[in-house]
Amino acid sequence: MKIEEDLLKGEKIEKVLTPHPLSFMGLQSIWFFLLVFGIILWWSANYSQYSSYFSSWIVVLSLWWVGLILAGIVASLVSIRWRFFFLYVFVASLGTFMAWKFNWLKDGASTSFFILIYSICVSAIIFLGVYVFVKSHRYILTDYRIIFKGGVLRKRERTLRYDKVTDVDGTQGILGQIFDFGTIIPITQSGFGLGSDQTFAAGGVEAKGKRLGIFGLAGGAKEVKTPRARTYYELHGVYPYREVRKLLEELIQGHVITPYQKEQVELQREQLELQREMKELLERQKELKD
Repeated sequence: MKIEEDLLKGEKIEKVLTPHPLSFMGLQSIWFFLLVFGIILWWSANYSQYSSYFSSWIVVLSLWWVGLILAGIVASLVSIRWRFFFLYVFVASLGTFMAWKFNWLKDGASTSFFILIYSICVSAIIFLGVYVFVKSHRYILTDYRIIFKGGVLRKRERTLRYDKVTDVDGTQGILGQIFDFGTIIPITQSGFGLGSDQTFAAGGVEAKGKRLGIFGLAGGAKEVKTPRARTYYELHGVYPYREVRKLLEELIQGHVITPYQKEQVELQREQLELQREMKELLERQKELKD
């Protein structure tokens, strides 16, 4: 689809942006862990000094399952999305079925070799999927608004006028500072672009004596508003970061009404109201004459 098809009449493109590939390291780590863990398991079963412990295919397969499940739990807790856990469970289940179907469950060496080949293939597929997902993101900065696009199976689109932006949040990680990319979240008047982090802490103390037992519990919670949005609703991992942020600030500033402009608008409104009242008065006088 041509970018010009998304523009309004008289609208002009200032910059077209796409995320930096390294800005999606959370997704990239999925296939990277599968690949590295498969290599480590294969090496441990064949070349390490503990290879004798991996002689049984049950041991190799069990360790593989435990590693993938733990990785899925950690990834899901960090991202607060359990889809990663179910993805790892699906990968392990499919791999186990294929190993059984093609008779690779003979000994530890053959099972570890199958896991190595299987991990390489699955990692390649996930890598391509992540690449397509990253490339689906496109951010168009015009002289009127920002157009956000993203999604593969389900396309998402959002437009934001500059006069609706009240604040701009920007973040850069370690890789972002090295390769000059970062995420910029425009926060609107309605609060779009803000999320909340909730934490809860509790502790208990119990003291028992011969005649007296005491138990105490203390807890607390807090909620903090933090800038957060989906990658297709923010300028995720854009580069060069400083240049893009400066351009965005200038575009927003160009749509901010200054106090002088507000006075002019109010004055024009009063003049129009006065003209309307004068017109009504003249019409009434004309009716009275008739």
